[in-house]
Amino acid sequence: MNVNRVAAKAETNQKIFAGPRLRRLRRDLGLAQVEMAQGLGISPSYLNLVERNQRPLSAQLLLKLAQTYDVDLRGLAGDETGRTVSDLNEIFSDPLLENTGLSSQDLIELSASNPAVAQALIALYRAYRLTAERAANMAEKMTDWGATSSGGSEAKGWYAAEAVEEVRDFFVRHNNHFAEMETAAEQLCAQLQHKPDTLNANLRSYLKATHNISVQVMPVEFMQQLVRRFDRHSGRLFLSEALPWPARNFQIAYQICLMEYGTVIESIVARAGNVAIETRRMLRIGLANYFAGAVLMPYANFLQTAERVRYDIDLLCQRFDATFEQVCHRLTSLQRPGAQGVAFFFIRVDPAGNISKRLSAGGFHFARFGGACPRWNVHEAFRNPGKIITQVIEMPDKTAYFSMARTADGLSAGHQAPQPQYAIGLGCEISNAHRLTYADGYNLDSLKRVTPVGLTCRLCERQGCSHRAFPPLSRNLIVDENL
Repeated sequence: MNVNRVAAKAETNQKIFAGPRLRRLRRDLGLAQVEMAQGLGISPSYLNLVERNQRPLSAQLLLKLAQTYDVDLRGLAGDETGRTVSDLNEIFSDPLLENTGLSSQDLIELSASNPAVAQALIALYRAYRLTAERAANMAEKMTDWGATSSGGSEAKGWYAAEAVEEVRDFFVRHNNHFAEMETAAEQLCAQLQHKPDTLNANLRSYLKATHNISVQVMPVEFMQQLVRRFDRHSGRLFLSEALPWPARNFQIAYQICLMEYGTVIESIVARAGNVAIETRRMLRIGLANYFAGAVLMPYANFLQTAERVRYDIDLLCQRFDATFEQVCHRLTSLQRPGAQGVAFFFIRVDPAGNISKRLSAGGFHFARFGGACPRWNVHEAFRNPGKIITQVIEMPDKTAYFSMARTADGLSAGHQAPQPQYAIGLGCEISNAHRLTYADGYNLDSLKRVTPVGLTCRLCERQGCSHRAFPPLSRNLIVDENL
């Protein structure tokens, strides 16, 4: 979220009460109230009122904060708190906790005043859910008293699931933008004299000349389920022939990142704090993947082109020789201070509704412990394979978003191997929709086609929804054989 968007939010009816967050910021900067008040050009008494939530943060004060202190205003604007409140609402809608008597306002105040406690509750509940699922899976495997338990593999699965959630949270906290990896990718692109039509040859030559590693494309029957394998002893990077050219370029860039920028990656991973080794490994992979995407689509050129073609994804695929999913993923990372693109959110769903990737930006909140709303067009994409479909959706808090969705095929390993298919969802706040070519058919000043959606069925209060799969947890289910 940039400064202008934060200020615009403060000028609307969405008043920003961020007293505890402002107080934490002041203390982190090592300033007394008098010192910060002088820096902001306000009285200490007024700052005291703001910190006690007796006055909202005005647009002028937010802009002054941005000009005076090098801080990320997204936290003050409430994006992070909004995600935390959304997670807490989901947790306290669980039947296990629904009788605690906590209101939504209580959860808002908890998230604002004690964010560390709120995050600890979320982590604890996540561990509870994973443990419950593990116990249920083990119970299913116990067919008789003599059955043996695969406790070791179950434990590995538990840690892997926990690591995936921690990595997702880490990328969301950083708004899926890592300046260090962008700089590293730009350095490599400068050496390669980046051009999409020669990128593969340049990457292969660079890897061979710099690290004495050769790239070999191998038959599927040799690679089997693997798409890449690095043999350090022979100095060879094996890639499956099932990989299309953009994916081959991606994997070579990924390998270069591991060889050259391990120190940079470790410095970013250190921000995650004391996490499990599985989480650290997944973070390294995620950051190396980030680097590879930045090499295929260099920041400045990609952003300029995206703005010029009004975020036409098909054109961006052709200009940068990238896949649909690669381009959509890259669009979510254009959050460099002073050179920001549209703040997109991203989701990848399989035909069964399982969410395998999600990145949140622009204030959009995904359900942490469930699937997506069936009224969202990301599911409709499977009925229209290969076609981009659009939709304006409205969340329960009346915030509207412009959404696009299209199917994307996974790797094909031949006729005998089923080809996976996914639906990719991409969207942004409705205020940014005019920048997208896909919104040209909409009257954005007077929207008539708006689809109300929710986080998940169990958290949605909307009545009369023909897509509802479960009753809302906040209401009693009325069973009447006559109705």
